[in-house]
Amino acid sequence: MEAMTRRTILQGGAAGLALAGASANGSAEGRIAVGLIGAGGMGSNHLRLLAARRDVEIAYVCDVDRGRLAEGISVVEKASGKAPAGVQDLRRILDDRRVEAVWITTPDHWHAPAAILALAAGKHVYVEKPCCHNIREGRLMGEAVARSGKPLQVGTQSRSTAVVRDAIDRVRGGAIGEVLVAKAWNSQLRRSIGKTKPSQPPPQLDFDLWLGPVPEVPYRSNLLPGIWRWWYDFGCGDIGNDGVHDLDVAAWGLGVDTHPSRIACLGGKSFFDDDQQFPDTQYAVFEYPDAAGPGRAKRLIFEQRIWSPYVQEGYENGAAFYGTRGVLVIGHSVGWTLYGPRNKKIAERTGPADLAAHHQNFLDCIRGTSQAPHADVMAGHRAATLVHLANIAARVGRVLQFDPRSEEILGDSEAAAMVGRRYRAGHWAAPVAT
Repeated sequence: MEAMTRRTILQGGAAGLALAGASANGSAEGRIAVGLIGAGGMGSNHLRLLAARRDVEIAYVCDVDRGRLAEGISVVEKASGKAPAGVQDLRRILDDRRVEAVWITTPDHWHAPAAILALAAGKHVYVEKPCCHNIREGRLMGEAVARSGKPLQVGTQSRSTAVVRDAIDRVRGGAIGEVLVAKAWNSQLRRSIGKTKPSQPPPQLDFDLWLGPVPEVPYRSNLLPGIWRWWYDFGCGDIGNDGVHDLDVAAWGLGVDTHPSRIACLGGKSFFDDDQQFPDTQYAVFEYPDAAGPGRAKRLIFEQRIWSPYVQEGYENGAAFYGTRGVLVIGHSVGWTLYGPRNKKIAERTGPADLAAHHQNFLDCIRGTSQAPHADVMAGHRAATLVHLANIAARVGRVLQFDPRSEEILGDSEAAAMVGRRYRAGHWAAPVAT
Protein backbone atom coordinates (compact mmCIF):
# COMPACT_ATOMS: atom_id res chain seq x y z
CA MET A 1 0.00 0.00 0.00
CA GLU A 2 1.07 3.60 -0.53
CA ALA A 3 2.91 5.35 2.28
CA MET A 4 0.98 8.10 4.07
CA THR A 5 2.77 11.19 5.43
CA ARG A 6 1.66 14.48 6.93
CA ARG A 7 4.67 16.22 5.38
CA THR A 8 7.89 15.25 3.62
CA ILE A 9 10.29 13.60 6.07
CA LEU A 10 13.09 15.98 7.03
CA GLN A 11 16.58 14.95 6.06
CA GLY A 12 19.79 15.39 8.04
CA GLY A 13 20.31 18.59 9.98
CA ALA A 14 20.18 19.21 13.70
CA ALA A 15 17.03 17.24 14.47
CA GLY A 16 18.96 14.67 16.49
CA LEU A 17 22.10 14.02 18.45
CA ALA A 18 24.55 11.62 16.84
CA LEU A 19 25.65 8.91 19.24
CA ALA A 20 28.85 6.94 19.11
CA GLY A 21 28.15 3.28 18.52
CA ALA A 22 24.97 3.76 16.49
CA SER A 23 24.78 1.51 13.46
CA ALA A 24 25.67 2.78 10.01
CA ASN A 25 22.27 1.45 8.87
CA GLY A 26 20.49 4.05 11.00
CA SER A 27 19.28 7.52 10.08
CA ALA A 28 21.42 10.20 8.49
CA GLU A 29 21.97 11.78 11.93
CA GLY A 30 23.44 8.55 13.33
CA ARG A 31 20.32 7.78 15.31
CA ILE A 32 18.66 4.36 15.41
CA ALA A 33 15.89 4.23 12.80
CA VAL A 34 12.84 2.34 14.07
CA GLY A 35 9.35 1.42 12.98
CA LEU A 36 6.32 0.99 15.21
CA ILE A 37 3.68 -1.56 14.22
CA GLY A 38 0.32 -0.96 15.89
CA ALA A 39 -0.32 2.69 16.79
CA GLY A 40 -3.27 2.42 19.16
CA GLY A 41 -3.40 1.81 22.90
CA MET A 42 0.03 0.90 24.26
CA GLY A 43 1.55 1.77 20.89
CA SER A 44 0.77 5.45 21.43
CA ASN A 45 2.60 5.37 24.78
CA HIS A 46 5.68 3.96 23.09
CA LEU A 47 5.46 6.57 20.33
CA ARG A 48 5.43 9.48 22.79
CA LEU A 49 8.49 8.21 24.63
CA LEU A 50 10.43 7.30 21.51
CA ALA A 51 9.61 10.51 19.67
CA ALA A 52 11.03 12.53 22.54
CA ARG A 53 14.42 10.77 22.33
CA ARG A 54 17.28 12.37 20.40
CA ASP A 55 18.98 9.02 19.73
CA VAL A 56 16.00 7.49 17.90
CA GLU A 57 14.30 8.34 14.62
CA ILE A 58 10.80 6.95 14.18
CA ALA A 59 10.99 6.30 10.46
CA TYR A 60 7.65 4.47 10.14
CA VAL A 61 4.33 4.07 11.88
CA CYS A 62 2.15 1.17 10.77
CA ASP A 63 -1.51 0.52 11.52
CA VAL A 64 -4.29 -1.22 9.62
CA ASP A 65 -6.75 1.47 10.75
CA ARG A 66 -6.20 4.68 8.77
CA GLY A 67 -7.60 6.82 11.58
CA ARG A 68 -5.21 5.40 14.15
CA LEU A 69 -2.38 5.61 11.66
CA ALA A 70 -2.98 9.34 11.18
CA GLU A 71 -3.11 9.83 14.96
CA GLY A 72 0.19 7.97 15.37
CA ILE A 73 1.88 10.08 12.70
CA SER A 74 0.59 13.21 14.44
CA VAL A 75 1.94 12.09 17.83
CA VAL A 76 5.42 11.65 16.38
CA GLU A 77 5.36 14.88 14.40
CA LYS A 78 4.26 16.97 17.37
CA ALA A 79 6.89 15.48 19.67
CA SER A 80 9.83 15.39 17.26
CA GLY A 81 9.07 17.93 14.56
CA LYS A 82 9.34 15.21 11.93
CA ALA A 83 6.54 13.12 10.43
CA PRO A 84 7.28 9.42 9.90
CA ALA A 85 6.12 7.49 6.89
CA GLY A 86 2.76 5.86 7.50
CA VAL A 87 1.97 2.40 6.13
CA GLN A 88 -0.75 -0.18 6.70
CA ASP A 89 1.27 -3.27 5.74
CA LEU A 90 4.15 -4.11 8.09
CA ARG A 91 6.14 -5.61 5.21
CA ARG A 92 6.85 -2.08 3.99
CA ILE A 93 8.89 -1.53 7.16
CA LEU A 94 10.63 -4.89 7.09
CA ASP A 95 11.72 -4.32 3.48
CA ASP A 96 13.53 -1.06 4.37
CA ARG A 97 17.12 -1.97 5.25
CA ARG A 98 17.63 1.40 6.93
CA VAL A 99 15.25 0.40 9.73
CA GLU A 100 17.20 -1.34 12.50
CA ALA A 101 14.48 -2.09 15.03
CA VAL A 102 10.73 -2.49 15.29
CA TRP A 103 8.28 -2.06 18.15
CA ILE A 104 5.39 -4.54 17.80
CA THR A 105 2.32 -3.30 19.69
CA THR A 106 -0.38 -5.13 17.79
CA PRO A 107 -3.13 -7.41 19.14
CA ASP A 108 -1.79 -10.67 20.60
CA HIS A 109 -2.45 -12.81 17.52
CA TRP A 110 0.09 -10.73 15.55
CA HIS A 111 2.89 -10.66 18.17
CA ALA A 112 4.74 -13.83 17.21
CA PRO A 113 4.10 -13.71 13.43
CA ALA A 114 5.33 -10.12 13.21
CA ALA A 115 8.32 -10.75 15.48
CA ILE A 116 9.45 -13.82 13.54
CA LEU A 117 9.16 -11.95 10.23
CA ALA A 118 11.08 -8.99 11.66
CA LEU A 119 13.90 -11.18 12.99
CA ALA A 120 14.15 -12.89 9.61
CA ALA A 121 14.47 -9.44 8.04
CA GLY A 122 17.42 -8.65 10.31
CA LYS A 123 15.59 -6.31 12.68
CA HIS A 124 15.98 -5.97 16.44
CA VAL A 125 12.58 -6.59 18.04
CA TYR A 126 10.63 -5.10 20.93
CA VAL A 127 7.31 -6.95 21.24
CA GLU A 128 4.49 -6.33 23.65
CA LYS A 129 3.28 -8.91 26.14
CA PRO A 130 2.24 -11.65 26.02
CA CYS A 131 4.92 -12.31 23.44
CA CYS A 132 2.88 -15.06 21.76
CA HIS A 133 -0.72 -16.14 21.33
CA ASN A 134 0.04 -19.80 22.11
CA ILE A 135 2.85 -22.00 23.41
CA ARG A 136 4.05 -23.22 20.01
CA GLU A 137 4.51 -19.64 18.80
CA GLY A 138 6.68 -18.86 21.81
CA ARG A 139 8.96 -21.77 20.96
CA LEU A 140 9.19 -20.60 17.34
CA MET A 141 10.08 -17.10 18.52
CA GLY A 142 12.92 -18.49 20.63
CA GLU A 143 14.25 -20.38 17.64
CA ALA A 144 13.96 -17.26 15.45
CA VAL A 145 15.97 -15.21 17.97
CA ALA A 146 18.66 -17.89 18.05
CA ARG A 147 18.89 -17.92 14.24
CA SER A 148 19.00 -14.17 13.90
CA GLY A 149 21.42 -13.31 16.68
CA LYS A 150 19.33 -10.18 17.32
CA PRO A 151 18.04 -9.14 20.75
CA LEU A 152 14.32 -9.37 21.44
CA GLN A 153 12.79 -7.45 24.33
CA VAL A 154 9.33 -8.40 25.65
CA GLY A 155 7.21 -5.55 26.99
CA THR A 156 7.12 -6.69 30.62
CA GLN A 157 8.70 -3.46 31.80
CA SER A 158 8.81 -4.46 35.47
CA ARG A 159 12.04 -6.26 34.60
CA SER A 160 13.73 -2.91 33.93
CA THR A 161 12.09 -1.06 36.83
CA ALA A 162 14.62 -0.30 39.57
CA VAL A 163 12.03 -0.66 42.36
CA VAL A 164 11.04 -4.14 41.20
CA ARG A 165 14.61 -5.25 40.51
CA ASP A 166 15.52 -4.23 44.07
CA ALA A 167 12.65 -6.34 45.44
CA ILE A 168 13.62 -9.39 43.40
CA ASP A 169 17.26 -9.03 44.45
CA ARG A 170 16.14 -9.09 48.08
CA VAL A 171 13.87 -12.11 47.59
CA ARG A 172 16.48 -14.11 45.70
CA GLY A 173 19.20 -12.95 48.07
CA GLY A 174 17.51 -14.58 51.07
CA ALA A 175 15.90 -11.56 52.75
CA ILE A 176 12.77 -13.59 53.56
CA GLY A 177 14.44 -16.99 53.80
CA GLU A 178 13.72 -19.83 51.43
CA VAL A 179 10.85 -18.98 49.08
CA LEU A 180 8.65 -21.99 48.32
CA VAL A 181 5.46 -20.28 47.13
CA ALA A 182 4.70 -17.17 45.10
CA LYS A 183 1.31 -15.73 44.28
CA ALA A 184 0.18 -13.32 41.55
CA TRP A 185 -3.19 -11.68 41.24
CA ASN A 186 -5.26 -9.52 38.92
CA SER A 187 -8.10 -7.91 40.84
CA GLN A 188 -9.91 -5.01 39.17
CA LEU A 189 -13.22 -3.84 37.79
CA ARG A 190 -13.68 -4.33 34.04
CA ARG A 191 -16.66 -3.46 31.88
CA SER A 192 -19.00 -5.72 29.93
CA ILE A 193 -18.28 -5.98 26.19
CA GLY A 194 -21.96 -6.59 25.45
CA LYS A 195 -23.45 -8.89 22.86
CA THR A 196 -23.29 -8.23 19.12
CA LYS A 197 -23.81 -9.88 15.75
CA PRO A 198 -21.48 -9.88 12.73
CA SER A 199 -21.45 -6.62 10.80
CA GLN A 200 -19.45 -4.72 8.19
CA PRO A 201 -16.09 -3.32 9.34
CA PRO A 202 -15.69 0.48 9.33
CA PRO A 203 -14.33 1.91 6.06
CA GLN A 204 -11.01 3.08 7.55
CA LEU A 205 -10.10 -0.44 8.72
CA ASP A 206 -8.38 -3.04 6.55
CA PHE A 207 -9.95 -5.96 8.41
CA ASP A 208 -8.27 -8.62 6.29
CA LEU A 209 -4.84 -7.24 7.19
CA TRP A 210 -5.94 -7.02 10.83
CA LEU A 211 -6.86 -10.73 10.79
CA GLY A 212 -3.50 -11.60 9.30
CA PRO A 213 -2.77 -15.35 9.42
CA VAL A 214 -5.80 -16.13 11.60
CA PRO A 215 -8.61 -18.10 9.88
CA GLU A 216 -11.22 -15.69 8.58
CA VAL A 217 -14.02 -14.68 10.96
CA PRO A 218 -16.60 -11.91 10.53
CA TYR A 219 -16.09 -8.45 11.97
CA ARG A 220 -18.06 -7.52 15.10
CA SER A 221 -18.40 -4.13 16.74
CA ASN A 222 -17.22 -5.52 20.10
CA LEU A 223 -14.00 -6.84 18.61
CA LEU A 224 -12.13 -3.55 18.10
CA PRO A 225 -10.40 -1.61 19.48
CA GLY A 226 -8.91 -3.41 22.46
CA ILE A 227 -11.83 -5.80 22.95
CA TRP A 228 -10.12 -8.46 20.85
CA ARG A 229 -8.28 -9.61 23.99
CA TRP A 230 -11.47 -11.31 25.26
CA TRP A 231 -11.80 -13.55 22.16
CA TYR A 232 -10.00 -16.90 21.81
CA ASP A 233 -8.85 -16.26 18.24
CA PHE A 234 -7.07 -12.99 19.01
CA GLY A 235 -6.26 -12.54 22.69
CA CYS A 236 -5.39 -14.39 25.88
CA GLY A 237 -7.93 -12.93 28.30
CA ASP A 238 -7.04 -10.57 31.12
CA ILE A 239 -4.59 -13.11 32.50
CA GLY A 240 -2.60 -12.44 29.32
CA ASN A 241 -3.25 -8.71 29.44
CA ASP A 242 -2.56 -7.50 32.99
CA GLY A 243 -2.03 -10.85 34.70
CA VAL A 244 1.06 -11.75 32.68
CA HIS A 245 2.98 -8.83 34.25
CA ASP A 246 2.41 -10.24 37.72
CA LEU A 247 2.95 -13.86 36.70
CA ASP A 248 6.29 -12.86 35.19
CA VAL A 249 7.40 -11.10 38.37
CA ALA A 250 6.16 -14.01 40.52
CA ALA A 251 8.09 -16.61 38.51
CA TRP A 252 11.17 -14.36 38.46
CA GLY A 253 11.24 -14.01 42.23
CA LEU A 254 10.38 -17.66 42.80
CA GLY A 255 13.61 -18.46 40.98
CA VAL A 256 12.22 -20.93 38.45
CA ASP A 257 13.87 -20.97 35.02
CA THR A 258 11.73 -23.64 33.40
CA HIS A 259 8.05 -24.35 32.77
CA PRO A 260 5.85 -26.00 35.40
CA SER A 261 5.10 -29.72 35.11
CA ARG A 262 1.63 -29.84 36.64
CA ILE A 263 -1.10 -27.23 36.22
CA ALA A 264 -4.61 -26.93 37.61
CA CYS A 265 -7.01 -24.08 36.89
CA LEU A 266 -10.66 -23.51 37.63
CA GLY A 267 -12.23 -20.56 35.89
CA GLY A 268 -15.31 -19.30 34.14
CA LYS A 269 -17.71 -16.41 33.74
CA SER A 270 -19.24 -15.80 37.14
CA PHE A 271 -20.19 -12.16 36.62
CA PHE A 272 -20.35 -10.93 33.02
CA ASP A 273 -23.19 -11.96 30.71
CA ASP A 274 -21.68 -10.94 27.40
CA ASP A 275 -19.66 -12.20 24.41
CA GLN A 276 -16.26 -12.44 26.08
CA GLN A 277 -14.94 -15.97 25.95
CA PHE A 278 -12.24 -15.99 28.64
CA PRO A 279 -12.91 -16.36 32.38
CA ASP A 280 -13.75 -13.33 34.48
CA THR A 281 -12.93 -15.45 37.55
CA GLN A 282 -9.87 -17.71 37.49
CA TYR A 283 -7.72 -19.61 40.01
CA ALA A 284 -4.60 -21.47 38.87
CA VAL A 285 -1.81 -23.43 40.54
CA PHE A 286 1.49 -24.25 38.80
CA GLU A 287 3.85 -26.84 40.27
CA TYR A 288 7.60 -27.08 39.70
CA PRO A 289 8.82 -30.48 40.97
CA ASP A 290 12.27 -30.57 42.58
CA ALA A 291 12.67 -26.77 42.20
CA ALA A 292 13.55 -26.49 45.90
CA GLY A 293 15.68 -29.63 45.87
CA PRO A 294 15.09 -33.34 45.23
CA GLY A 295 11.51 -34.20 46.13
CA ARG A 296 10.71 -30.58 47.11
CA ALA A 297 8.43 -28.62 44.79
CA LYS A 298 7.84 -24.90 44.41
CA ARG A 299 4.38 -23.61 43.57
CA LEU A 300 3.03 -20.50 41.89
CA ILE A 301 -0.59 -19.42 42.45
CA PHE A 302 -2.65 -17.04 40.32
CA GLU A 303 -5.96 -15.39 41.19
CA GLN A 304 -8.15 -13.30 38.88
CA ARG A 305 -11.37 -11.41 39.52
CA ILE A 306 -12.05 -8.74 36.91
CA TRP A 307 -15.36 -7.68 38.45
CA SER A 308 -14.07 -6.69 41.90
CA PRO A 309 -13.69 -3.00 42.84
CA TYR A 310 -11.26 -3.67 45.66
CA VAL A 311 -7.64 -4.63 46.26
CA GLN A 312 -5.99 -7.50 48.10
CA GLU A 313 -2.88 -7.29 50.23
CA GLY A 314 -2.95 -3.57 49.53
CA TYR A 315 -2.66 -3.75 45.74
CA GLU A 316 -5.03 -4.12 42.79
CA ASN A 317 -2.50 -6.16 40.81
CA GLY A 318 0.57 -7.69 42.33
CA ALA A 319 2.76 -10.57 43.42
CA ALA A 320 3.70 -11.95 46.83
CA PHE A 321 6.61 -14.15 47.87
CA TYR A 322 6.22 -16.41 50.88
CA GLY A 323 9.51 -17.28 52.54
CA THR A 324 10.46 -19.20 55.64
CA ARG A 325 11.45 -15.95 57.40
CA GLY A 326 9.12 -13.38 55.91
CA VAL A 327 6.93 -12.15 53.06
CA LEU A 328 7.50 -9.57 50.33
CA VAL A 329 4.49 -8.10 48.52
CA ILE A 330 4.80 -6.12 45.27
CA GLY A 331 2.07 -3.93 43.81
CA HIS A 332 2.31 -3.55 40.05
CA SER A 333 3.41 0.02 39.27
CA VAL A 334 3.19 0.95 42.99
CA GLY A 335 6.06 -0.49 45.03
CA TRP A 336 6.69 -3.19 47.62
CA THR A 337 6.72 -3.99 51.33
CA LEU A 338 8.83 -6.60 53.12
CA TYR A 339 7.50 -8.16 56.33
CA GLY A 340 9.42 -10.28 58.79
CA PRO A 341 8.11 -12.68 61.47
CA ARG A 342 4.77 -11.68 63.05
CA ASN A 343 4.14 -9.26 60.17
CA LYS A 344 6.81 -6.81 61.31
CA LYS A 345 7.48 -4.29 58.52
CA ILE A 346 11.18 -4.48 57.67
CA ALA A 347 11.49 -2.38 54.51
CA GLU A 348 9.46 -0.77 51.76
CA ARG A 349 9.93 1.19 48.57
CA THR A 350 7.55 2.91 46.18
CA GLY A 351 7.74 3.76 42.50
CA PRO A 352 5.94 3.20 39.18
CA ALA A 353 6.84 0.85 36.36
CA ASP A 354 9.59 2.38 34.24
CA LEU A 355 8.83 2.01 30.54
CA ALA A 356 11.60 4.44 29.56
CA ALA A 357 14.18 2.27 31.34
CA HIS A 358 12.91 -0.75 29.41
CA HIS A 359 13.39 1.15 26.16
CA GLN A 360 16.88 2.16 27.26
CA ASN A 361 17.89 -1.42 28.01
CA PHE A 362 16.69 -2.53 24.56
CA LEU A 363 18.48 0.31 22.78
CA ASP A 364 21.65 -0.42 24.74
CA CYS A 365 21.45 -4.03 23.49
CA ILE A 366 21.19 -2.77 19.91
CA ARG A 367 24.31 -0.63 20.40
CA GLY A 368 26.16 -3.43 22.14
CA THR A 369 26.55 -1.56 25.44
CA SER A 370 24.28 -4.00 27.29
CA GLN A 371 24.78 -7.75 27.16
CA ALA A 372 21.16 -8.92 27.12
CA PRO A 373 17.58 -7.65 27.28
CA HIS A 374 16.10 -7.63 30.77
CA ALA A 375 12.97 -9.36 29.40
CA ASP A 376 14.48 -11.67 26.80
CA VAL A 377 12.54 -14.06 24.62
CA MET A 378 12.81 -16.98 27.04
CA ALA A 379 11.59 -14.96 30.03
CA GLY A 380 8.70 -13.76 27.88
CA HIS A 381 7.98 -17.26 26.62
CA ARG A 382 7.94 -18.73 30.14
CA ALA A 383 5.54 -16.04 31.39
CA ALA A 384 3.27 -16.43 28.36
CA THR A 385 3.28 -20.21 28.76
CA LEU A 386 1.86 -19.81 32.28
CA VAL A 387 -0.97 -17.77 30.74
CA HIS A 388 -1.65 -20.36 28.06
CA LEU A 389 -1.48 -23.38 30.39
CA ALA A 390 -3.91 -21.75 32.83
CA ASN A 391 -6.34 -20.92 30.03
CA ILE A 392 -6.12 -24.43 28.57
CA ALA A 393 -6.66 -26.06 31.98
CA ALA A 394 -9.69 -23.84 32.59
CA ARG A 395 -11.17 -24.71 29.19
CA VAL A 396 -10.82 -28.48 29.56
CA GLY A 397 -11.47 -28.58 33.31
CA ARG A 398 -8.66 -31.03 34.04
CA VAL A 399 -5.24 -31.06 35.67
CA LEU A 400 -2.56 -30.87 32.99
CA GLN A 401 0.71 -32.79 32.89
CA PHE A 402 3.24 -30.75 30.91
CA ASP A 403 6.69 -31.71 29.65
CA PRO A 404 8.85 -28.58 30.10
CA ARG A 405 11.47 -29.77 27.60
CA SER A 406 9.27 -30.82 24.69
CA GLU A 407 6.58 -28.26 25.61
CA GLU A 408 3.85 -30.84 25.13
CA ILE A 409 0.76 -31.60 27.22
CA LEU A 410 0.82 -35.30 28.03
CA GLY A 411 -2.07 -37.77 28.05
CA ASP A 412 -4.81 -35.32 27.04
CA SER A 413 -5.35 -34.96 23.30
CA GLU A 414 -7.95 -32.20 23.62
CA ALA A 415 -5.66 -30.03 25.73
CA ALA A 416 -2.59 -30.92 23.65
CA ALA A 417 -4.28 -29.56 20.52
CA MET A 418 -4.44 -26.11 22.17
CA VAL A 419 -0.64 -25.82 22.45
CA GLY A 420 -0.73 -24.41 18.90
CA ARG A 421 -3.38 -22.99 16.59
CA ARG A 422 -4.65 -23.13 13.01
CA TYR A 423 -3.63 -20.51 10.45
CA ARG A 424 -5.03 -19.50 7.09
CA ALA A 425 -3.62 -21.86 4.51
CA GLY A 426 -0.62 -20.36 2.73
CA HIS A 427 -0.79 -16.99 4.48
CA TRP A 428 2.50 -15.07 4.23
CA ALA A 429 2.64 -14.38 7.99
CA ALA A 430 1.84 -17.88 9.30
CA PRO A 431 4.76 -19.00 11.54
CA VAL A 432 6.39 -22.25 10.43
CA ALA A 433 9.07 -24.40 12.01
CA THR A 434 12.41 -24.42 10.18
